[in-house]
Amino acid sequence: MSSISLKLGYKYLRSNRGGTFSFTTLLAIIGLSIGISSLIVVTSVMNGFEKELEDRILGVIPHSVITSAEPIDNFENLIINVKKNSDVLEASAYINIEGIISSAYETKGVSIIGVDPSKEKYLSIIPEYMLIGGLDDLNKDNSIIIGSLLAAQIGAYVGDEINITTADIKTTLIGSFPRSVNLEIVGIYELKTEIDQYLTLISHSTAQKIKNLNSLQTTGIRLKTNNLFSADLITQKALNNINDNNLTYTSWKNTHGTLFEAIKFEKLLISLMLFLIVAVASILVLSTVVMTVKSKEREIGILLTLGASSKQIILIFFTQGIMVSFIGIFMGILLGFLLIYNLNNFISIIETILDRNLLEAYFINYFPYYINTVQIFVICIVSFLISIISSLIPSLRAVRLNPVEILRHE
Repeated sequence: MSSISLKLGYKYLRSNRGGTFSFTTLLAIIGLSIGISSLIVVTSVMNGFEKELEDRILGVIPHSVITSAEPIDNFENLIINVKKNSDVLEASAYINIEGIISSAYETKGVSIIGVDPSKEKYLSIIPEYMLIGGLDDLNKDNSIIIGSLLAAQIGAYVGDEINITTADIKTTLIGSFPRSVNLEIVGIYELKTEIDQYLTLISHSTAQKIKNLNSLQTTGIRLKTNNLFSADLITQKALNNINDNNLTYTSWKNTHGTLFEAIKFEKLLISLMLFLIVAVASILVLSTVVMTVKSKEREIGILLTLGASSKQIILIFFTQGIMVSFIGIFMGILLGFLLIYNLNNFISIIETILDRNLLEAYFINYFPYYINTVQIFVICIVSFLISIISSLIPSLRAVRLNPVEILRHE
């Protein structure tokens, strides 16, 4: 009888007119598919944003920075003392300069960072994303590395000479002027983020000349720690062992922590909303089974009269609910992966139609995604359980029908 229950469950999925599925069954499958695919796409994109923020943005921005109101003297000794803390993986002097870059065609405001080329690969991912040249090229006098977007905006390329003007004042016999220097572009990097259009790198020694510092001075120390999310505590601990009240620090949380928390909150909020959509889709499964039970009351009465057990009757409609759920979830997974792997193509089409950049408020110029298989498995299991419960309720109602009353009214 169990095999008959399964066959009847499958039969009741189909339309009375001989179609593949009844309208209510098809509606339930489509609703569940859309809910599952939406969850997969959104959670994967939000995972991608989190991962990109950590890998790309925080891969360039130091975990923490030690600064002082005045230039830091004998910075090499400070670096040695800071690195005595085992949680500090690397430390390097840096000089931050805000200025204007000018080419033969365009002028842009930029952030100029004076770095130690030999240590930059331990502190930043920029060396991994060089399109042309490398950070070792900064050892050449008066050289600079810029981002691909900035290069395109100012119409400059490797080998071209650009001018950097800063707010620092240079005093000469004929007066005081903003400090200006000509530099040669020796490399171009591309992170595919907003950083590409404003961050430039020069050697620490070149930056010292621009800021009029001696060879033992710097403006700050950049740190990389073994725990990104404890960077502030690690830096504070390192400074506690250094007797210098003029030193202060800031971590990445001060500049980008809000964005990171906002993405996590958005991910949670959107996931909850989409789970509600799945729950609503599961109600469609319930409605499908309820309508089937209602339309098949005569068959139920006959089966009960012929001696079918309550378990067998439940199995008929429970099978129907499980089949609808399985097909809907399976189709949702396929649709979700199809959308994910073609997401940026779809977004490009939408941006072209709307004539606007959908990511202008973020730090990246494309939709990242990271597929977490465990997360998708949980989504499918939870959705399947909700659907099973939804189909079990009307299945239990079916066995409470009185066959005598049903057949009397036929």
